[in-house]
Formats: sequence, structure tokens, C-alpha cells
Amino acid sequence: MHKTVVLYPKPADPDHFRDYYVNNHLPLVMDWPGLLAWRYSFDVAAANGEAPYFAVFEADFADAAALAAARSSPQGRRLAADVGNYATGGLVVIDYPVQDGTG
Repeated sequence: MHKTVVLYPKPADPDHFRDYYVNNHLPLVMDWPGLLAWRYSFDVAAANGEAPYFAVFEADFADAAALAAARSSPQGRRLAADVGNYATGGLVVIDYPVQDGTG
């Protein structure tokens, strides 16, 4: 499995971010090809001190090729173009292959 994570610093207008994200951006996410699962939260906390992020999004894909294909698809380009409509604080995007733990 391959995961992409989007970390959002605090936006200029948190209420607009929440409303736009839930009502406009997430419906676009649901059309992302190859998407296996996705999650998000506005309740980001740090173990110590103030969290550097306002919101987090994560999505699972079968592998890096599936994520790359999703990003380059028309739906992926639409998602990327939509970010400026709500993420006034910017964003950090990371992705990585997931290793299963054993115990």
C-alpha cells in the first residue's frame, strides 16, 4: 500500500476552510481514480505544545504507480487546482510506501 498525507497549516479563515473543504473539496476526492480509502480531521493535536497543523488528510492507494496515475488524471488535476480556494495557509504533501508492523 502507498499513502499520501496532506498537512494544512492554519488558514486565514478556519470557518471558510472547514465549510469549503467538506462541501466542495472532499466530493472531488471521492472521484479520485484508484483511491482505496481516505480520512481527514480538523482536530489535530501535538503531543507537546501547539500543533503546527490545522487539518490533515490521508489517502491510500495500491502502490506508488496508482498514486502517480491518480495525481495526473483529470480528477487529480482538478483536486490540485482546487486547493487555492480554501488552503490559504499552504499545505505540505508527503507520500510513502506503508510497511506493515509485526508484533
